[in-house]
Amino acid sequence: MTQRIAIQGEPGSYSHEACRNKRPEMEILPCRGFEDAINAVRSGEAELAMLPIENTTYGRVADIHRLLPHSGLHIIDEAFVRVHINLLAVPGATLEDISEAYSHMVLLPQCANFLEQNAIRGRVSSDNARAAREVAAKGDKTQAALASELAGEIYGLDVLARNIEDEGNNTTRFLTMARQPDHSRRGDQGMITSFVFEVRNIPAALYKAMGGFATNGVNMTKLESYMVGGSFTATQFYADIDGHPDDANVKLALDELQYFTNNIKILGVYPADRQR
Repeated sequence: MTQRIAIQGEPGSYSHEACRNKRPEMEILPCRGFEDAINAVRSGEAELAMLPIENTTYGRVADIHRLLPHSGLHIIDEAFVRVHINLLAVPGATLEDISEAYSHMVLLPQCANFLEQNAIRGRVSSDNARAAREVAAKGDKTQAALASELAGEIYGLDVLARNIEDEGNNTTRFLTMARQPDHSRRGDQGMITSFVFEVRNIPAALYKAMGGFATNGVNMTKLESYMVGGSFTATQFYADIDGHPDDANVKLALDELQYFTNNIKILGVYPADRQR
């Protein structure tokens, strides 16, 4: 029986592309939202979920940091997708025919220069893959979608222009989530440990908490703060560090962190991706 991996969005999305690159043997399970994808794994409807966490152009993906600590799932892998945005249209259409292009509100600003140069009006869709599906269904030569080439393959659309994004390094990082953690592996490119924590309400708590990573030579590759519980004083931090909790220096750093925090929750221990 083929195992399934849940994604937010429709077939042809960049999440689908991440699955094809990282877990090509698995069948995708499209879900309406991130919570639906998480719940699909929790219920056993899917074995894994592929969730975007951040983009080099857009920044962090809304809601993901809020959902991960309470999802009941564990990070077991990461994947990077170079976001190439393409102008897709029905067969027979030309670039000169296109007057409107539909895509997610995040993708439209990333193609602003191309759209302006070609006098194309950007129109918001709830999902870039859905935009491709709807353009194919309408059959209107004046309408196009901004999406992946994979979406064009799935919905039978022609690529009128490739890689039209303004930024040349536009990349999205995804996390693979599972019901059970797996701390047994050791990656060829090293390991990543992801966790969340809340600092104690004492002066210089964050500074002191971070000191343990510096003194023990642990590289912190990501640190983000966000409010929790609707309070301006309760701040939670999300962090990625190089290394495994079993490494002596990482263990010492986490022990020191614990002294200055109310709680620490390990979200995942997983091999660093080669594209990192």
